[in-house]
Amino acid sequence: MRPALRAPRPSRRAVSAATVALFAAVAVGCAPQPEEDTSGKASASATGASCAKGELRTETSGKLTVATDSPAYEPWFKDDDPKNGEGFESAVAYAVAKQLGYDEADVVWQSVPFNKAFAPGEKTFDFDINQVSVSDERKKAVDFSSGYYDVRQAVIALKGSQAAKAKSIADLKGLHLGAQVGTTSLDYIDDVVKPAQDPAAYAKNDQAKSALKNGQIDAIVVDLPTAFYITAAEVTDATIVGQFENKGGTPEQFGLVLDKGSALTPCVTAAVDALREDGTLARIEQKWLSDAVDAPVLT
Repeated sequence: MRPALRAPRPSRRAVSAATVALFAAVAVGCAPQPEEDTSGKASASATGASCAKGELRTETSGKLTVATDSPAYEPWFKDDDPKNGEGFESAVAYAVAKQLGYDEADVVWQSVPFNKAFAPGEKTFDFDINQVSVSDERKKAVDFSSGYYDVRQAVIALKGSQAAKAKSIADLKGLHLGAQVGTTSLDYIDDVVKPAQDPAAYAKNDQAKSALKNGQIDAIVVDLPTAFYITAAEVTDATIVGQFENKGGTPEQFGLVLDKGSALTPCVTAAVDALREDGTLARIEQKWLSDAVDAPVLT
């Protein structure tokens, strides 16, 4: 008796093709499909995340945690109180929050030391605002928003001192200069001035100002708006010697600091860009930094 004929077995290639087609169909059916953005907010296209308030992945749901250093110096803040909305950076922080859909009551302030804000490691804030200049080196550890302020560095010396007579970078080379550690102010001393004597690095600007007043150093370097405030209100027997041109033709900018790879980065950047485009940043700058007018350029 002859055995019954079996149906021919499908080839392995045919089975594989069918399996791939089946999984592809299932994947398409299960994958979330993009929805039309009707929120009116900027879209974080880079991550596929929405910038609508209810969908932002913030440290605390429904809140926006903003960090800065303590003390919070003028003219960036006023009365050492970031919460009051006064001072350039406090006003910018609340403007960004509003652009993201958060009311003033939804903003929670946190104290974070300057250097820690852009050091490697997970952050406890949604963004930090503290005169942190955007740089490729810092981008290795954190994310930055687009720039919210174009800044120049300036030199301060006591009136009547030899340092106060400096007219050029060459005149600064023989001076003992100081700046806060980790800042572009210190970078300018090292990279632009290249003084004969190693600069003094201080943990806080207050320490640098004290050293200047006590004659321990000849001059300090800070950003220009801070220089105007220091000479007008804090060290009134000091003067602004001059300001530096931006290195490489690219303006130095302060940016908001975010955790590396933060899903908020594209949303915060879109908010800053919108505030620059509609003139809000310019109006805030005019209100709080109007004294930071031209100073002699050191070349």
